Amino acid sequence: PQAPSTRNDIRDCSVDPPYLPPTATNTTARLAVLRGIMRTHGVHAYIVPSTDAHMSEYISERDARLGWLTGFTGSAGTAVVTQDKAALWTDSRYWTQAERELDCNWELQRTTSIESIGMWILKAVPVEGNVSLDPFLFCIDTWNSYSRALHGSGRTLLPLETNLVDQAWGDQRPPPSSAEIYSLPAEFTGSSWQEKVAGIRQRMEQHVRRPTAVLLSGLEETAWLFNLRGDDIPYNPVFYSYTLLTKTTISLFVEGSRLSAMARESLRSGCPGPLCVELQEYGQVRAHLRLYAQGNVTVWLGTEYTTYGLYSIIPQEKLLEEKYSPVMMAKAVKNAHEQEMLRAAHVRDAVVVIQYLLWLEKTVPQGQVDEFSGAQHIDALRWSVEHSRGPSFQSISASG
Repeated sequence: PQAPSTRNDIRDCSVDPPYLPPTATNTTARLAVLRGIMRTHGVHAYIVPSTDAHMSEYISERDARLGWLTGFTGSAGTAVVTQDKAALWTDSRYWTQAERELDCNWELQRTTSIESIGMWILKAVPVEGNVSLDPFLFCIDTWNSYSRALHGSGRTLLPLETNLVDQAWGDQRPPPSSAEIYSLPAEFTGSSWQEKVAGIRQRMEQHVRRPTAVLLSGLEETAWLFNLRGDDIPYNPVFYSYTLLTKTTISLFVEGSRLSAMARESLRSGCPGPLCVELQEYGQVRAHLRLYAQGNVTVWLGTEYTTYGLYSIIPQEKLLEEKYSPVMMAKAVKNAHEQEMLRAAHVRDAVVVIQYLLWLEKTVPQGQVDEFSGAQHIDALRWSVEHSRGPSFQSISASG
């Protein structure tokens, strides 16, 4: 047996009463509410991921379901809740953090493998039990891995379109973003959105399968295609949206009221006609896709960013699957103007880094700077530069 921890910044569940550091979140009430909802739905285990409906690397507060339920604020993890157990899986970057943030309702599993999650579920859930998840929060590969892990075990993998954590969270859940969605000025893009759409339609024509539509789920795909930017996720210039692009129509699923006047004008400039962007409500994408998939169609999508929920709406024979959509592939190849802009941005940022290093040389010997104030200083320097829209992630600052 391990000696009791001498550290007081991590939990100790082996003592009575358990020791919890002030950084731990009490999740007893949250779990009780979720378990009540699970009983109503006949669910024996519920899987909660750390992703959003677009497989984004970073998520908004509204999508931080794992963080709300467990108290764990690391960027990657999976939770599983049954009627009498709760466990969190995360990787080695976050083990210490998890011990600081979890209370003793949670077991910490020091791995992220779906095999390990599957084994735990098989022990915790009786045969003929239902294992549920929100299919709009899992990519196709992850869904398939869970399906394999439970296959032949007598447990059913049951997709539920109602998100049970959202139900438990209730009106405490942060509201959706209301920030403006704006057009990126032409001097930064190198090509108009109309040219980009024409390029994607050309790729559709040239593909051996002759797809009739491209479905975009990744937030940066739609932002890039229409030269639009937003502020829905910290450190990421994107906004919640989907796009369904056919040979003759363009459907953009977005909260239309948030588009700036200029953005709206830009999108409507080709109306009526094949370069007219039809604005649909963000929440309508499932119904629209269901209707579209009834026709004689082939939908091209990238499996990396599409959720199992959307994927399963389209009959298998009407799907054209590749790892990345043609928009993601086009976006990856920068035109000459974009390359020039990238270099200019790096030069501006290099000047800031040099100013920062000079500042450190002067202030560190005086004992006036620590990692936190250093990070604040470089952020301030960066913000003061022309065209800055802020850092691309929270500054990671360490010394020694």
